[in-house]
Amino acid sequence: MNPYLKRVMDFFLESSEYVAVIFVAILSYFIVKKVIVRYIHKYFEKTENNYDDMLIESNIFSQLAFIAPALVFIYSSDIISLPKHVTQIISAYIAVNITIFIVRLLTVIINIYNTFEVSARRPIKGYIQMIQVAVGFLGVIISVCMVIGKSPLGILSGLGAMTALLMLIFKDTIMSFIAGVQIMFNDLVHKGDWIEMPAFGVDGVVQDIALYTIKVENFDKTIVTVPTSKLIESSFKNWRGMQESGGRRIKRTITIDQSSIRFLTPRDIEKLKSFSLIKDYLDSKLNEDIDPTGTDINKRRLTNIGTFRAYIKSYLEHNKNIHKGMTLLVRQMPPSPDGLPIEIYAFVCDTDWGFYEDVQADIFDHLTAITPEFNLRIYQHISDKIQL
Repeated sequence: MNPYLKRVMDFFLESSEYVAVIFVAILSYFIVKKVIVRYIHKYFEKTENNYDDMLIESNIFSQLAFIAPALVFIYSSDIISLPKHVTQIISAYIAVNITIFIVRLLTVIINIYNTFEVSARRPIKGYIQMIQVAVGFLGVIISVCMVIGKSPLGILSGLGAMTALLMLIFKDTIMSFIAGVQIMFNDLVHKGDWIEMPAFGVDGVVQDIALYTIKVENFDKTIVTVPTSKLIESSFKNWRGMQESGGRRIKRTITIDQSSIRFLTPRDIEKLKSFSLIKDYLDSKLNEDIDPTGTDINKRRLTNIGTFRAYIKSYLEHNKNIHKGMTLLVRQMPPSPDGLPIEIYAFVCDTDWGFYEDVQADIFDHLTAITPEFNLRIYQHISDKIQL
């Protein structure tokens, strides 16, 4: 026989076992990928709940297909002689894929939990991410130990002497985790809350609460991320109380020119009695004479500013858009060089921002327009523009 042909045949005979193992390893990958995983997906698609659909969308079972060939090589070690360092690398490869599978599975758990209403009030994303960090850290340690042929317990016990260094490395993680615990147990922030943190340019709705950051969509649609720990270190305003109360506060003033304030004349009173909102008020005040037989100075004399305040209060009480179960005040503030402020303190019965602004504008449009009917003037700085 030709010596060259004999060497080729000997090579194939000696390597046939390796070829067979490689073939089985490749075949196992396709069996898991194309048969088992596909069957699992089809089974989940037939179920009525949507939770297993998230497992399909995440495609985490495909990660198992990468483990199958490695297991074939490990269990074929009796058939083929693999060097020790190759076996160690394959074992580390399996550990890495299992770690990735667990981390991805935890992400699916977060997504499933977020479908429940309680997730807005009790977010767990930060805690799951903490577990993911721990799983990833342990996975790396175990994989390295498999490659170098050392026991993980030996390395982990040695890490005890490096506690200070680990605390420094994972300082942000630890602080964020503690902040997340405080946020949850103190019920400080929910997904969907409107918060304000001027120091960080935050003024919008909380979109996501994670381990390290909180994502906020500002009113101008910009996205801001703030470290979770900053919510504990700094102060912030949460508008949730306003949203849950069902009323949004109006607190604005109309500044009256003090030179226009005076007593009402009988003619003024007769004119204002035509306003149904204050007719009862005028009748009741006119019957409160201190000394009906005395001079005018001893009688109850109405002022245009007092009557105007009564009109504002009655107007708000009859406004269907003002919350009747919350505080309603029309009060006179201390006078200033700019005039006498009349403050309106009331609550709109809807917390929607657009609706609130429309109601507030309608109220002050009306009050601004009707002020002259009481012979009052709204104070305004004189413009330096010359009227021609």
